[in-house]
Amino acid sequence: MRTAAKERLGWDLASAALFVVTMLLAFTLPSRFPGSSWLLVATGCGIAAVYAFGARRYVSIRESPEPSPLTSGLLQAALIALLALGTSIEPTMMLLQTLVLPLIWMTSRSTTQSIVVTLMNAGILTFAYAASAGFTPGMILGGAITSGLSAAFSVALGLWITRIAEWGTERQRLLAELTDTQQGLEAASREAGAAAERARLAREVHDTIAQSLTSIVMLAERSRHDGSRDTIGLIEEAAREALREARALVVVESPAADSSASLAEALRRLGERFARETGVPVSVTASPLVVPRDIQVVLLRCAQEGLANVRKHAAAASASLALTVSDDDAALVVSDDGRGLDGRDLGEQRGFGLSGMRDRVGLVGGTLEVRDGETGGTALTVRIPLAVRQETT
Repeated sequence: MRTAAKERLGWDLASAALFVVTMLLAFTLPSRFPGSSWLLVATGCGIAAVYAFGARRYVSIRESPEPSPLTSGLLQAALIALLALGTSIEPTMMLLQTLVLPLIWMTSRSTTQSIVVTLMNAGILTFAYAASAGFTPGMILGGAITSGLSAAFSVALGLWITRIAEWGTERQRLLAELTDTQQGLEAASREAGAAAERARLAREVHDTIAQSLTSIVMLAERSRHDGSRDTIGLIEEAAREALREARALVVVESPAADSSASLAEALRRLGERFARETGVPVSVTASPLVVPRDIQVVLLRCAQEGLANVRKHAAAASASLALTVSDDDAALVVSDDGRGLDGRDLGEQRGFGLSGMRDRVGLVGGTLEVRDGETGGTALTVRIPLAVRQETT
């Protein structure tokens, strides 16, 4: 709306200036006949009125409404008739073309209409100009040249401005599409971020609290049969561990083992706890070399999930955790001597535990493999590269 107001203000000033010039010419030029000066004033006032009360609302390039066919025709006919009348009285009144020709373009419904009406105006003005001096050959030629040049300039300028206006409209359309696309991408990014966070929390809950609650359930079932103090103590320990992990999740911390402990120590404690809860001994061999904190978390979670699968599926008599660290990578192998996979391929396994492990490992550029062990049972191998991470850090 501000753009339209500024454009109309410019048109108002130009129209007012032409009206003043018309009034001065009407009273300074010699009268052609009695009352001709006042007739010129009436002509100027008529054009000003057509502009002010009809054509003015259509002069904005971007924000003006399109006139109806009847309105367009009436406004253009009135402007051409008044201009022709003034020119037939005084040829100098052709000066008013500077206002009338742009208004013809502004009040047209199409470029074709603008060109046709402009050429019609040139023909009518040629006739009016010649009529002012009795249709002498010189006046006819002068009127044709003047109106023809004015029409040619008007068409050229109108086509140029129309091209600019169309380019501006197309640019606005593209900007609107770009804005919509950016808003869509922002919404998609927010949704993707929310989905990734939900997936992360789901993995954390599954790999920590859910595993602890599973241990509590199994220990509670055992205590129902033996009622030993050791089993009750294990239940309390598992419950405290679940509480600690839940608190860590609430404060958005990594619920890994004590941050002051090494990964090797955390794996040994995990093996000892698993053995106490299930009665299945776990041998732990772990390299003392330090790996980045985020890699520690991934390896520890994979060890927890691997032992949880041993508890649920393997029916094993023993299990082992083996961690090796080199300059190139860190590898964790969780194996057991249970029933094994019987040749089944778990590459497309959709269980949440295994898919969650694959997601975790994939986020740090690692690989996960589950296969039958060389001497029976199952072997879960996680391998995470370290060389690239060390170079980037």
